[in-house]
Amino acid sequence: MSLSSALNSALSGLTAASRASGIVSDNLANVMTPGYARRSLELASASTTGPGVKIVGVHRQSDPVVLSDRRSADAEHGNARVLSDFYSRFEALIGTGTDTGSLSSRLARFETSLITATSGPESTQRLDAVAYAAKDLATAINDAAEGLRTMRSQSDAAIGIQVAKLNQSLENVQKLNTRITSTLSSGGDVSALQDQRQTLVDEINTIVPVNVVERDYGQIALYTGGGAILIDGSAAELGFVAAGDTVPEMTLAGGGLSGLTINGIDVSERAIDGGTLAAHFKIRDEAAVTAQSELDALARDLIERFETAGLDPTAAAGDPGLFTDSGATFDPTRDIGLANRIALNDIVDPAEGGESWRLRAGLGAADPGESGEARQLRAFADILQAGRATATPVFGTGLASAADIASDLTSRAAQNSDLADGRLTFAAANQTEMTRVEAARGVDTDAELQQLMIVEQAYAANARMIQAIDEMMETLLRL
Repeated sequence: MSLSSALNSALSGLTAASRASGIVSDNLANVMTPGYARRSLELASASTTGPGVKIVGVHRQSDPVVLSDRRSADAEHGNARVLSDFYSRFEALIGTGTDTGSLSSRLARFETSLITATSGPESTQRLDAVAYAAKDLATAINDAAEGLRTMRSQSDAAIGIQVAKLNQSLENVQKLNTRITSTLSSGGDVSALQDQRQTLVDEINTIVPVNVVERDYGQIALYTGGGAILIDGSAAELGFVAAGDTVPEMTLAGGGLSGLTINGIDVSERAIDGGTLAAHFKIRDEAAVTAQSELDALARDLIERFETAGLDPTAAAGDPGLFTDSGATFDPTRDIGLANRIALNDIVDPAEGGESWRLRAGLGAADPGESGEARQLRAFADILQAGRATATPVFGTGLASAADIASDLTSRAAQNSDLADGRLTFAAANQTEMTRVEAARGVDTDAELQQLMIVEQAYAANARMIQAIDEMMETLLRL
């Protein structure tokens, strides 16, 4: 080998060692950076073009199977987290069985106040207590229904925000696809661009689970699990119109709420199954609707109980009972949203100018009557405890008292919350494990430090070679 060939070999080795040390440094610096994949230097013999070593390129190491599993875990966790939050908040609105502010506890206090009043019907304080307990129960149902309506509106708004974020992210992925292709064609390193694109895909995947398909020239295509195309060459345009605010009567089927479109075509929720977007659709169109029907069923039962024929002999046909639909009698055609409208009849509400003695004498009585008469109070207490079939199938078809219905509602809320929490716990554990597996196959600091020592030795050997050639050249020149 000539001295010039040896010098060129040593210089190429120094160049390769310098590039390798920079890659190791990048790996160590980005060990905690989301979306970063370990780099390794690809080298080859330069024997066909000359002496020494040549840099073929930088390889970005990423396991597609592990990455896909981790993304599935992320999407499942996001879906479970959103649903668990909804069911936990709804349970808080209803209250637990031991909560003194729960609907079942308020109903129990109302029932107790009626029983107490029957033993002292002449007491204005006891009659007022019945009115206040009944109003407190109706207000609690209103508050629970309003809280549920707020959560439904928040989910509808969240859908709009996430759709806008998806459109922006898909547009950015399309731009990165173009830049990666351009950089590859000019022989540049696209690892950093691929890291950036992976981070975007991870964000998209949390909202809508995606399958990644490699395309030519470094590009990728994204499909949902249901087969909808999000990007394949050009990015899809997702469409959604947020309602701004919702009411119980608004539904997707009725046209009051917007569905999701991709490039102007309506898509079903199956096309975006999993992820946070599907969870918000489920809350808005299913979970909240079911919860509303349960609250409405409780409100309807209370109103209908006190409108039972013959319960109050002083009431005229068509007069509202103790509980009303915003002051009116129950209308079967307006049962949706009844929980938001149930109210105590103003005629017995002292705070609204009513007279609580009507609880004793009858809502339609012309005068207070006998102060010691408790028959009407006893009839009101009995109707609460009476087993009757509910008009809606939400709580089954058997006979149930008002307390049974309230207890069933509380139990359902607690059960749904427990199931959602259990699913979230599993999803969180799965996500943690898959993240650990991905990290284990990522940057290993010990291995990188060992590699750095090898690079250092290679650099020193090539530097010593250059020094030796320099000494030989000086010796030859002195001859």
